[in-house]
Amino acid sequence: MVNLSDLMWVCSGVPPGLEYLTQIDQILIHQKMELLEAITSFETKNRYVIKNSLGQEIYTAKEDSDCCTRNCCGPNRMFEMKIKDHSGQEVMHLVKPFRCTSCFWPCCLQEMEVQSPPSTTIGYVVQNWHPFKPKLSILGAAKETLLTIEGPFCACSCCGDVDFEVMGKDSDQPIGRISKQWSGLIKEAFTDSDNFGIQFPMDLDVKMKAVLMGACILIDFMFFESSGDGDQRCSVFG
Repeated sequence: MVNLSDLMWVCSGVPPGLEYLTQIDQILIHQKMELLEAITSFETKNRYVIKNSLGQEIYTAKEDSDCCTRNCCGPNRMFEMKIKDHSGQEVMHLVKPFRCTSCFWPCCLQEMEVQSPPSTTIGYVVQNWHPFKPKLSILGAAKETLLTIEGPFCACSCCGDVDFEVMGKDSDQPIGRISKQWSGLIKEAFTDSDNFGIQFPMDLDVKMKAVLMGACILIDFMFFESSGDGDQRCSVFG
C-alpha cells in the first residue's frame, strides 16, 4: 500500500514535515541549558529548540547517546538525533559517527548523515581537510557537493558572533551564513549552551535547508561543545 506522505514527497520534492521550510529564509537554533551539566560538568544529552525569525518554535531536537559515550568521548562521540515537530512526529534524523578532532591528517574527519524518516538519506555534512580553517561540504543524497561552508581561523566566541559562510558550489560569494551568536559573558563562561542563526536563500532546496540545520549542530559539536577537560576547541587544531 502506498503511503500518502511518501507520494506527496515524490510529487513535491519536499520531505514530509519539512514543508514549513519552504516559507522561510532564516532559522534560530537554541541549545537548552542543562542545570546538572552546568553544576557538575557531567555531560548530558544535548537538546535544541529550533525557531523561526519571530522566535516561534517550529521543531525540537534531542540527542540519543549513552552516558559512557558522552562522558568518555566528549564532542567526538557518535550519536543520533531526532528532530520533531509540534505533534511529536519525527521529521529529520541525524546520524553522527565517532570521529577524531585533529585536522593535521585528512582521515577520520567529522561527518554527519541527514535523513528524512524512515531512513531516507537527504544529504550529508562532511568536514574537508584544511591546515588552518574549518571547511565543510554539504552533499546531496548521491554524495555530490552542492554547497560549501567556511569558518574563521579562530572560532572563539569572544564578545561577538562567529560566522561560518555558506557558499554555492561554483561561487566564491556567500549565499548564506551559520552564526554562533554571543550569549553573554556568564552563559559563555560557565555553560556550553549555545545559540545559532542560519540564513539561506528563500528558494534554496528544502532538503539543503534541512542539511544546513544538521551542519549547524555538527559545528556546535566540533567547536563549541566542551571536551572532557572542560575546554572548547577554537580551531581545526583542537
